[in-house]
Amino acid sequence: QVQLVESGGGLVQPGGSLRLSCVASGFTFSSYPMRWYRQAPGKERELVARISSTGISTNYADSVKGRFTISRDNAKNTVYLQMNSLKPEDTAEYRCNAYIRFDYWGQGTQVTVSS
Repeated sequence: QVQLVESGGGLVQPGGSLRLSCVASGFTFSSYPMRWYRQAPGKERELVARISSTGISTNYADSVKGRFTISRDNAKNTVYLQMNSLKPEDTAEYRCNAYIRFDYWGQGTQVTVSS
């Protein structure tokens, strides 16, 4: 079955960096685009970044452009989200997503940006 397992979240000060990882299994990872979403308490879920199956094409929410970088290693079935210059408003639960006839989600990893 499809599984997505995120890691790498935590507490970081404003201006700091974190790298999230999402390890996928149960499907042909290299054939599918991958996405990172986030949701803060009381707010709607937001698409943060998307990467094509080959990794050549990426897209970002305006709120993270220039600060976040999505990448993937198809040999490791892993998608990453490098987050730099973090702001308090980046605080949220981050989840990776794959759409394979249905939406599949990881369990999420919490990112808290606070001094």
